Amino acid sequence: MKAVIVEDEIVAAQSLQRLIAQADSGIEIVAVLRSVEESAEWFSANPAPDLVFMDIHLSDGSSFSIFEKVSISAPVVFTTAYDEYALKAFEVNSVDYLLKPVDMQHLKRAIEKLGRFKETKINHEDMISSMLSMLRNEKPVYKSNFLIPHKDKYIPLSVNDIAYIFSEHKIARIVTIDNRTFYEHRSLDDMQRQIDPSEFFRANRQYIVSRRAIKDVSLWFDSKLSVNLVVEIPEKMIVSRVRAAEFKEWYTGK
Repeated sequence: MKAVIVEDEIVAAQSLQRLIAQADSGIEIVAVLRSVEESAEWFSANPAPDLVFMDIHLSDGSSFSIFEKVSISAPVVFTTAYDEYALKAFEVNSVDYLLKPVDMQHLKRAIEKLGRFKETKINHEDMISSMLSMLRNEKPVYKSNFLIPHKDKYIPLSVNDIAYIFSEHKIARIVTIDNRTFYEHRSLDDMQRQIDPSEFFRANRQYIVSRRAIKDVSLWFDSKLSVNLVVEIPEKMIVSRVRAAEFKEWYTGK
């Protein structure tokens, strides 16, 4: 059985490869893909594998957008740190998922489950289409405030006050429009899932930026963008050439 892994974190991809080899030695990993664009290109140019393991959150966007670019007929096992409204759709549509960090027992369950699907010739494209339709109709609830722990108390922080969030030693450093700094012991991925994507944009692996904090945008070499804020930032905020159009659409609301 041939399988493909779609995962932008190298360590996570390597760990999943090892687990798959232990769970089922008959599974051959034919490709490890790290972005929406790379995945769309690969699935367009290669025969469909027997199974796909796909991370939901990739560096250049949601893996769900892959299905809008290319047809994938193989059964899919999604991996996610935590995404409650998506998990509900998976359960309804019998598309399997694995919570990170992936453990052996759940991985074996997913492989066996999709093996049974293959025998019954279930149309996985229809299942994925149904799942995506459900996700579009769901209305996720985003945080309007955080309570930031500080010594022996919690400090209220309105999401509207946030200028940007920066990944610093695997901790989220939150800087406000008025230059206050807070630290949350969460990953940037975690923070991203809790705030409204219409107001915040994941510029790259290190930055999430608020629309309110953007002063202007400079053209950078190789068609990249440099985002300048109304507050100081520790490093340049660069949006890749691949995501430049997405950033412009996000900011203009189109």
